[in-house]
Parts: sequence; structure tokens; C-alpha cells
Amino acid sequence: MTHRRIGRWGLAAVASAGLLLVSGGVLAEAPAASANGPGPGFGPMGMQPADQRFIVMMIPHHDGAIAMADLALTRAKRPQIKALAQRIKASQTAENAQMRRWYRQWYGTDVPGWTWGGRGYGMGMGMPGMGTSLAALRTAPDFDRAFIEQMIPHHRMGVMMASHAQWNTQHPELRALEAAMVTAQSREIEQMEQWYRQWYGSSAW
Repeated sequence: MTHRRIGRWGLAAVASAGLLLVSGGVLAEAPAASANGPGPGFGPMGMQPADQRFIVMMIPHHDGAIAMADLALTRAKRPQIKALAQRIKASQTAENAQMRRWYRQWYGTDVPGWTWGGRGYGMGMGMPGMGTSLAALRTAPDFDRAFIEQMIPHHRMGVMMASHAQWNTQHPELRALEAAMVTAQSREIEQMEQWYRQWYGSSAW
């Protein structure tokens, strides 16, 4: 069994890679689920294929980042933040469109909405463990600082989801996309951390 400590960014990505949360914030490979198991990726036939679960989870996660980026395009003061927001919006919108095409091709239906305990999360905001709040960003006195403080953990969750999903991904094109997500979002995290130290004289975490 493989374990990896995820700290306070856990929970929301658990189902995306066939993982479960155990004591101490550690991820472990999950056993097969029952038909009544919670969260996405479960149904009458038990656990869905890993690729299917990943797409169902990653699209709303991307939607959350896109919503944050849209807000940054109007509220951010620094051109660096606006440029980053534009890149995030463009890349993750394109990735969502690609994943939706694959989902229809592979599974014969549109991507369903993500649910947790019967509650829907169409935009990926407010999902357990996501650590993002559009309401807080809209009213933040220093938007640029709040944006970085929210986008870094959101990206870290995305990196973890994509990294773990590669263990079980069956379609090589999806595995390549997951690797690209890890590379791009890791680079963006590093850039945001550098800006935070430069602008605020400390680490974001």
C-alpha cells in the first residue's frame, strides 16, 4: 500500500485517484467501494474507472480556479497577477474542454456534476478541502495577497490529484495531460511563492 502525507489540503481529491484519507492526514490506496459509497466515482456497478473519476473531479476543481482567475482580471492591481490569471483561465478552460470531449468519447455521456454527500459543486468552489472562497476574494482589502494565499493551496491540491491519478490512468492521452498539469501548476506555485516573498516579505505558508 502506498501512503503520502497531504496535510490540510486533503479530502477533496481523495476519490479522484482511488484514495482514502486515514489517520494523520495520510493518503492510502482505497479498496473497492460498495454501491452506496460516498462521493464521486461510485455507482450501481461500484467504483468507476480511474480515468472517469479523475475527469469528474478535476473539471470542477478547474472551474474553481477559472472563477478565481476571472475575479483577478478585474480586481488584481499587479499586472503579474492579471497575466497569471489569464494563463490559468486559458489553460484550464482548454483542459476542461478536452476532458469533456474525452469523457463523451470514452463513456458515451456528458460529465456529471460533482457531488459530496448529495450536495452539488458545479463550480468547484466550497468543495471539501479546496480552501477557496470567492466571497472572501471579492471583499479582500489586498486582493493580490488573498489571491496568492488561495491559489497556492488550490494548485497544490490540483498537483496532488493529477500526480496520484497517473498511477491508475488507462488512457495515455489523459496521463500526458495529467503530467502537463503537474508541470504547469508546480511552476505557477513556485512563481506565486516568489512574488509573495518579494511583495510581503514572508512565505505564504
